[in-house]
Amino acid sequence: MPDLGSTQLAMLWASLLLAFVYLLAAAATSVGQRGLSWALGPRDEAPPPINVTGARFDRAWKNYLETFPLFAAAVLLEASSGHGSGLAPLGAQLYFWGRVAFLPLYAIGWPVVRTLAWTVSLIGIALLLVAVLPGM
Repeated sequence: MPDLGSTQLAMLWASLLLAFVYLLAAAATSVGQRGLSWALGPRDEAPPPINVTGARFDRAWKNYLETFPLFAAAVLLEASSGHGSGLAPLGAQLYFWGRVAFLPLYAIGWPVVRTLAWTVSLIGIALLLVAVLPGM
């Protein structure tokens, strides 16, 4: 891993790599189940259905897209604030590891545990934002 200067930036870098894992999981199951001709076509029609696991990977990818911009913005805001709060590294790690856990838990279909992993990642974002507050 390159030297990124802080745990927060290292977790941002790792989260970018994790985004590719989410994307590839969703794309591979979609193309694998719908076929290459569908994937290469114009997709003007409604897509053919995919199985439960493929649909879960697709929803997990979309969920990642909903939280990652918030995380990235929080990391960059904290990095530019110069506060140096101890909450920031913890927050960045909670986001990353929560998202690492979320994908397989969602694919397996563990609803409560999946929600806990998602909550951990949101707590991470919240800690990054709290770290930017004056006096933190």
